[in-house]
Amino acid sequence: MQPLKGITVVALEHAIAAPFATRQLADLGARVIKIERPGVGDFARGYDERVKGLASHFVWTNRSKESLTLDVKHDEAQKILMRLIVEEADVVVQNLAPGAAARLGVSYEALSKIKPGIIVCDISGYGDDPHNPGPYRDKKAYDLLIQSEAGFVSVTGTPDTPAKAGNSIADIAAGMYAYTNILAALMHKQQTGQGQRIDVSMLESLSEWMSYPLYYAYDGATPPPRSGASHATIYPYGPFPAGDGKTVMLGLQNEREWKVFCDKVLANPALATDERFASNAKRSAARVDLSALIVAAFSTHTAEQVAALLEQAGIANAQVRTMAEVWEHPQLHARERWREVDTSAGPIPALLPPGSWQHGAPRMDAVPALGQHTDAILAHFGYSAERIASLHAQGAV
Repeated sequence: MQPLKGITVVALEHAIAAPFATRQLADLGARVIKIERPGVGDFARGYDERVKGLASHFVWTNRSKESLTLDVKHDEAQKILMRLIVEEADVVVQNLAPGAAARLGVSYEALSKIKPGIIVCDISGYGDDPHNPGPYRDKKAYDLLIQSEAGFVSVTGTPDTPAKAGNSIADIAAGMYAYTNILAALMHKQQTGQGQRIDVSMLESLSEWMSYPLYYAYDGATPPPRSGASHATIYPYGPFPAGDGKTVMLGLQNEREWKVFCDKVLANPALATDERFASNAKRSAARVDLSALIVAAFSTHTAEQVAALLEQAGIANAQVRTMAEVWEHPQLHARERWREVDTSAGPIPALLPPGSWQHGAPRMDAVPALGQHTDAILAHFGYSAERIASLHAQGAV
């Protein structure tokens, strides 16, 4: 049994944060009706053509949805949108520009007067509370910009060059907080019958994820240094080259592991009592000297041999896998995490959402073509074929 079966979500969404949130809801069985611009659609459809001619971001965040094209500035389209929300929706999710939803009449303040149980989730870069907008409310907020504003870029990269995350981490953070807040709001509604407004900010979402470096730099203290793929404050913890030129990623967490590492992996038990490396703080401060010793020890082994030594010693380690290698990851295949979903370009593989799904498989339906469900949704509301054709001709849908 899919837990959100029977819940309808109307999504005025684009790019990543809102579509990622609503895809999680669709995974749980919710009906998600995605509102897209006629002829163009969600602009993420045009980011690239890497998946059989479709965009990688789009196929990731939009499976199991229905695509309804509406020009929301057209009078007839606005009537359709309002009818859809009032008659069908339990939840409205939007990440339009701040204030745009209010101008369309789909703010929580407007909708709750008509439908008191409605849940409206607004996702924005810096927060969109009309009563407490803050000075950044109307700034444009792309993922890279939020990574910068939240301090993520300042602690990521090398000492010489800051770096962004390789994926859309600010969008993902906001999408997940929107998802969990919507689930909580649905539970609240089940208990009280009351709807509510949810205001999710990308800045606040990623800033929460930045709490460790924030506290590390508490009260004016020095922030964690940028240390590439190494840990900023724990050492040895990060990438080390082996003798065959490949890289081994390893991590030590405590003094017991440090002693075992010296004895079983470096074959230098005396190093465990060397005063230069007698604590994590000292090892981190002397990482240049310690790195040279580790690299020298690894230089006579292949990466596979080093990994075997680390495994035998119970030291955490990993391969630095390429995207091609992740597609073939033995653990994902052994645990049967891959499924197949349909698209307009044919079937593609997709990861089963994290979790055990004990009481029923997640919904993993097709990625919709632009406007694929428009005519069917309009017909459901009683529009004749002639009327639907007229709306298409007007550019309303």
